[in-house]
Amino acid sequence: MILEAAEAVFAELGFKGATTGAIAARAALPKANVHYYFPSKDDLYRAVMARVLDRWLAAASSFDDSDDPADALTRYIAAKMELSRTMPLGSRIFASEIMRGAPAIADHLETTLAAWVADRGAIVRRWIAEGKLAPVDPKVLFMMIWATTQHYADFARQIEVLNGGRPLSDDEFAEATRQVARTILRGVLL
Repeated sequence: MILEAAEAVFAELGFKGATTGAIAARAALPKANVHYYFPSKDDLYRAVMARVLDRWLAAASSFDDSDDPADALTRYIAAKMELSRTMPLGSRIFASEIMRGAPAIADHLETTLAAWVADRGAIVRRWIAEGKLAPVDPKVLFMMIWATTQHYADFARQIEVLNGGRPLSDDEFAEATRQVARTILRGVLL
């Protein structure tokens, strides 16, 4: 409850504008309860960021249980698109954090994310060596997937404007997901 409220407040007001009082009000809790679990706004922000990053990393489980790059990449792209649709606030907070120079999550990026990219990158390089994928820098591939899928969260208003002033319907979003996956796969599958 506290983390959900914090995610909403940080997404709406940014780190500097957010207060633990506003987060407590959004969670319908006394401010003291928020401070019991999170002694400072920084601690709460780091917890929100860790939760966002954990969700994104978990979305890549397809790499762990598939030897087929088309299947693994399609499922990963679909999972990331779904996170952008159902949990857009986390993506917006992450984008804002990165634009600020990532002061709160630099250690996470340099350790957890770097290790994740190295591990999944090894799988991509193996697929390239096996002739299943065209030569591609795994980091570039992942950044392309992230940029495209997170666009649907970070630029939701732009998408609405270009979609006649309304969010994508379930069918439109499913079609967008298929097209994103198909376009990326066409660039890397042999």
